[in-house]
Amino acid sequence: MEAAVDISTIPAPYGRITVLGGGAWGTALAVVAARAGREVRLWMRDARQAEATARTRHNPRYLRKTALPDGLEAMSDLAAALAGTEAVLLVTPSVTVRDMAARAAPLLPAGVPIFVCAKGIEAETGLLMSQVAEQAAPGRPIGTVTGPTFASETAAGHPTAVTVACTTGPDVPPAQRPAARMALSLTTDTFRPYVSDDLVGVEVGGAVKNVIAIACGILAGAGFGENTRAAIITRGLDEIKELAVRLGGRRETVTGLGGLGDLMLTCSSPQSRNFSYGFQRGQGVAEGAVFDGAPVVVEGRFNAVTVTDLARRLELNMPICEMVREIVADGRPIGEAFAAYWSRPLMAEPRAMDLTFPHPAEDAAARRFGEMMP
Repeated sequence: MEAAVDISTIPAPYGRITVLGGGAWGTALAVVAARAGREVRLWMRDARQAEATARTRHNPRYLRKTALPDGLEAMSDLAAALAGTEAVLLVTPSVTVRDMAARAAPLLPAGVPIFVCAKGIEAETGLLMSQVAEQAAPGRPIGTVTGPTFASETAAGHPTAVTVACTTGPDVPPAQRPAARMALSLTTDTFRPYVSDDLVGVEVGGAVKNVIAIACGILAGAGFGENTRAAIITRGLDEIKELAVRLGGRRETVTGLGGLGDLMLTCSSPQSRNFSYGFQRGQGVAEGAVFDGAPVVVEGRFNAVTVTDLARRLELNMPICEMVREIVADGRPIGEAFAAYWSRPLMAEPRAMDLTFPHPAEDAAARRFGEMMP
């Protein structure tokens, strides 16, 4: 005789989900939620884009090959999009998170969670995106959906895994917390979420990985190979761990999908805007001419400043992020910035050894990289 199933251990999915943001990732998440059987409203800022999407069942700007499934409705009326919703996925650029959360909050019933899918640190405050949303929309659960994802592959149904994390009270059973409910709400045959209770850890990974991806792109564009990329990814992961722990996250979280997984993907593919931006800069393309001068949003350019501003306030050393900041924000020549990073004093990898001594080839490194790189 089979044992009875305790239904209290099975999350209850959200029936209606609103996605705020009709870009590539917002559209992809809306498609996933609809495929998972949810009733989905996709809010778009541009009324013409929303009308065309609703009429043709394709987003005319992003993921144009993806047909929108049944149960997904596109609209530009924010109040209508949020009416009766049970959960919100906020998928707008990081610089708009505060404004969008503040606009949405008065239109949402108490207790409706907001999952912020933007990645970054706010310039003025040094806050993570979940903290920004918590200030703008106080008194409700705030979470994130993050991981190694490209929107086009997710929408095409490629097997994809993400991490879902959310704030919650300790009196709520784990299976009924918003993170578990959203994970179940998005699960399909190819989209597999994992649940985390370390919101800080997964968010730090998402914010810093864009900066590390620019570094990898620069070095690849300058002609360096896989040895160099592996070194930058590994040492970049260490920087993410140190910042996460300092802010109250856990080191093991950073080795998961929201940290290492997202870092590996973003640092290894030209599909990543951050990697592609860095690659072009490494080839010698001037800042204003990257992407042929098109106004492409490269979050890592902003994150390089916000991450290092926060690290400096915390007296935390993040040399790769500092190198990227020097290049993209301060205008330091790439060869000079990389030479300074690569010829830093030698040190032990286990920090507990507390061992540092001067680099014996510092001058040679400056000459070599200065000649090789723009």
